[in-house]
Amino acid sequence: MRIYDTKTAGKVPLEVGETVRLYTCGITPYDAAHVGHAAVYLTFDVLQRRLNDVGVRTLCVRNVTDVDDDILRKARELDCNYLDLAASEMAKFDEDMAALRILSCHSEPRATSAIPQILSLIADLFEKGHAYEVNGWVYFDVSTFPRFGELSHYHYEEMITLSAERGADPTDPRKRNPLDFVLWQPSAKDEPAWESRYGAGRPGWHIECSALAMRELGDTIDIHGGGSDLIFPHHECEIAQSESATGKVFSKFWMHVGMVNLRGIKMSKSLGNLVFVHDLLKEYSPEAIRLAIISNHYRSSWEFSIELVEQAEERIARWRSNGVGDGAIELVRERLDDDLDVFGAALAIDEAVSAGSGVSSACRLLGIEL
Repeated sequence: MRIYDTKTAGKVPLEVGETVRLYTCGITPYDAAHVGHAAVYLTFDVLQRRLNDVGVRTLCVRNVTDVDDDILRKARELDCNYLDLAASEMAKFDEDMAALRILSCHSEPRATSAIPQILSLIADLFEKGHAYEVNGWVYFDVSTFPRFGELSHYHYEEMITLSAERGADPTDPRKRNPLDFVLWQPSAKDEPAWESRYGAGRPGWHIECSALAMRELGDTIDIHGGGSDLIFPHHECEIAQSESATGKVFSKFWMHVGMVNLRGIKMSKSLGNLVFVHDLLKEYSPEAIRLAIISNHYRSSWEFSIELVEQAEERIARWRSNGVGDGAIELVRERLDDDLDVFGAALAIDEAVSAGSGVSSACRLLGIEL
């Protein structure tokens, strides 16, 4: 199998052992799962199914960001406890993922479960000269990590621009460098707080994933993934803080999923242009929704439309017409081994059906039961 590795910017052999440790960034549970979320988790589901097909065991960890600015803001708007909001939305999310037949995770840890590990990791960074504190705010000093930017391949000014667009504040006067990022921050009066040597506060976003990934899977994992909007700053910061603390490679491979657009604009909670999985499930089969999403190459951004789901319903009906069989299975394996080419795999299934073959085994490899 060859995959596109974001860090090396090219297709590389996926050289792994008998067990693959995989970490995917999960949702911040303050709203329901949309098609963009599903595209990410379906990608790594297909990857796992192919690895399992050749006898490789997969340990997939998908975190839950149950404390950060977004969920606290939404809980404040709804006048409810942030953990109650997280529990309610996670129940809906789990139901949607199960309907789409996404394999269960090895673990699904919450950020709030890792406060001791987060504080320990911050202490390590302090001891090794990578962190500094200003009035209860703790920052990672990017000047101590010369390879900052090696994942995204962005120039300094590009990183500053994206940092501002994606939730950071490069103009923060407490920072030594505009790209320094928060490890720990004081909590507002109505926000949860944990005691620390820096004062009562809560963790920054990036440090949560590093602490959870290393707690659940060890200092070095095999594959780290998520949406392409997480490449910078989130995953770039994860590499910097994790490798500064351990002195080891944080992840051997990096896989990122393209954005899903609606009427030409990226689906985003902030913009409100979302199509929710639970709404689609009221009108269409889970198999059709799954096929409509995975048939677009995972690295490409693409335009969602109801027509794609309707076409997938018709396609699956044709696939079912020939009954069970192993038609196209080897061709599907071959296409998946070329950077998860599900589009090509589906075409191979179409051709086998046209030739009169049953394709149930090939479809099962895509997570579709006929």
